[in-house]
Amino acid sequence: MSAGGILYGGDEIGALVFDVGSQSLRVGYAQEDSPKAEIPAVVGVVEDGGQTASIDTPMDVDVKPDTNNVTASGNKYFIDTNALYVARKGMEIQSYMKEGMIEDWDLFEKVLDYTYSKCIESGSEYHPVLMSEAPWNIRSKREKLLELMFEKYNVPAFFLVKNAVLAAFANGRATGLVFDSGATHTSAIPVHDGYVLTHAIAKSPLGGDYLTMQCKQFLQENNIDIIPPYMVGGKEAIKDKEPPKWTRKKNLPEVTQSWHNYSVKKVVQDFQQSVLQVSETPFDEKSILNLPPSHYEFPNGYHQDFGCRALPYSRGSVVQNIANMQPGSGISGAVTLSTRGQHV
Repeated sequence: MSAGGILYGGDEIGALVFDVGSQSLRVGYAQEDSPKAEIPAVVGVVEDGGQTASIDTPMDVDVKPDTNNVTASGNKYFIDTNALYVARKGMEIQSYMKEGMIEDWDLFEKVLDYTYSKCIESGSEYHPVLMSEAPWNIRSKREKLLELMFEKYNVPAFFLVKNAVLAAFANGRATGLVFDSGATHTSAIPVHDGYVLTHAIAKSPLGGDYLTMQCKQFLQENNIDIIPPYMVGGKEAIKDKEPPKWTRKKNLPEVTQSWHNYSVKKVVQDFQQSVLQVSETPFDEKSILNLPPSHYEFPNGYHQDFGCRALPYSRGSVVQNIANMQPGSGISGAVTLSTRGQHV
């Protein structure tokens, strides 16, 4: 309803939107243009007997002081960027997502506790919830999620919708083909009148993590050490491409391999965001070579320019094998494969 140019209805509801992904969980109010928070889709877990943080450690889960982020087994959980970046003895990095679907419900529940207490800062019973799901999500996981939201969080209303439908509606379309490239997979998803045609989905296990792996391999092949910030105690200024001069931080805790790998991955992802670029025109090596190089400095002080020849990995490699297509078919092949499977 509206009167005098003022809209009434959705803005007064205070509904929350949860966009669940393999890279992060985004949450915010339905009437706002951008998420209120973006939380990594991994959790730091210190098992019983390991080092635990004090109760006032920032970004911990502390919904209730008596049980907060310590389970009956004594495990401690660390959630969100600031808490995950701190080096802690025995902290393992675990993801609650697998193939775009929720796999570890205990970890996901901890993240929801943190979201309501630290990000929304309001009781879950006051806000209806709209949550996205992967188009290939299965019935048992949907039922588990409904049970969790209604029985534990006591939400007044809950709507679970496929993320491809949300993407189509966000662009003013009820029918269309959604090409989605996320962290762990890439897919072409046909949507007709607001419904996903699941039998025509074309899917590949390659995504942003594949590019991260390729960038890491490129740096290693060029003898560039990837030193995470937690290891650097000090560094000196050097010239371009000179060997880095840095000192190792003293009294470092015995970190786990999973946490070290996570720290290295964050460095590579920062490199990607600073250096990689998607060509706005069909790839032409001669014209691309005229673009200025990108300069990047690593945490240990090493720095150099990176040009087009150095990073060839983003040329359609993510989607070239989508759903067993022939190499080199790229995005157009994914679209063709998906549309051929449609029977409306």
